[in-house]
Formats: sequence, structure tokens, C-alpha cells
Amino acid sequence: MAIKAVFWDIGGVLLTNGWDREQRADVLERFGLDVTEFNERHKLAAPELELGRMTLADYMAQTLFYTSRDFTPDEFRAAMEAESQPHADSLALARELAGRWRMYSLNNEGHDLNDHRIRTFELHDFLLGFFTSCYLGVMKPSPGIYRLGLQLANVRPEEAVMIDDRSQNAEAARSVGMHAVHYKGAAQLREELAALGVE
Repeated sequence: MAIKAVFWDIGGVLLTNGWDREQRADVLERFGLDVTEFNERHKLAAPELELGRMTLADYMAQTLFYTSRDFTPDEFRAAMEAESQPHADSLALARELAGRWRMYSLNNEGHDLNDHRIRTFELHDFLLGFFTSCYLGVMKPSPGIYRLGLQLANVRPEEAVMIDDRSQNAEAARSVGMHAVHYKGAAQLREELAALGVE
């Protein structure tokens, strides 16, 4: 059966990750913060943030601003946002495919960073919808988020392909019957999509 819909992970595929281990380490070092202490608080708050039950302001209040700091929430947020950078080759490929296939994001992210990334990198120019954990209330690799994405896009699993840089997420997509590409680079992605007839 021919592919009708392409689902893209954003962090690690179209862009760098939004607020993953590397991004956190970079920003924490810049602000001279205790990584261990921050990460303990982050572990508890991050799922609530990504499930849309906590704003970025709430998250920062719990992980950072429970005590006085010599920087402001706005300064820290700007540093977080600056960590997002484009993956030019995969963005170019996605724009190339736009219009020939229905394309959506299927990603884990909190509201604020997700909105910032969509607007800054104009992802709405080629993605028809954003099936993000903060809107759907379920996170990858739960099979439930893939089933929900398929329902919202109104496609059968065998008519869809998921592109993700994490093998566990690609496996979870396959577990519900979708095709999946474990992303390692734009050239490999182009080749694997072409093998599925998406070119």
C-alpha cells in the first residue's frame, strides 16, 4: 500500500533537540549552575512540561527560581531558545517533499518551546499539523501517541512513515504497523524514503 502521510520528529531530525541533555549542559554551564541539583529537579518537572500540564514559567520556577538568582527568567528562556538550530539538509528535504505527501510532526515537547521552534523555523510552511505531546497528553514512545497521530491524520498505519532519530521511537511506530526510518542523516533518510516510494 502506498505511503500517504509522513510524520516527522522535530528535535534531532528537522532541528537540534530543544531541551535535551546536551542543550541543558550547555546552558547550565553558561549560567554557572549545579548540574546535579538542576537535573534532580528537571527529572520530576520535565514529563509535566512535555505533557502540557506545566508552562515553561512553572518549570523554571521549580527547577531554578525557587531561590534568588543573578539572572532573570527571560534571560534563561532566551538561552534555552538559542539552543535550537536547524538541520539544514533534512529541512530542505522536507520542504522538497511538501505538497506531494501529507506531512505532520509527531514529537515530544512542551508548549512554549514547541511554539517557538515552529514559528522561528517556519515549520508550518510544510507541516499540516503538529501532533505534539503537550497537545495530545501522551508521549513517545507510548504506542498511544502514534495511534492518535494516525487517527488525527486519518491514515492507516501501513500508509504512514515515521521519521525519528531515536531507535526506541522508530520501533514503537513499527509496533503499531507504521513504516519507520531511524534517522541518522539526510542522505540516509532520502534513500530510505525513496525505497518506500516517498521522493
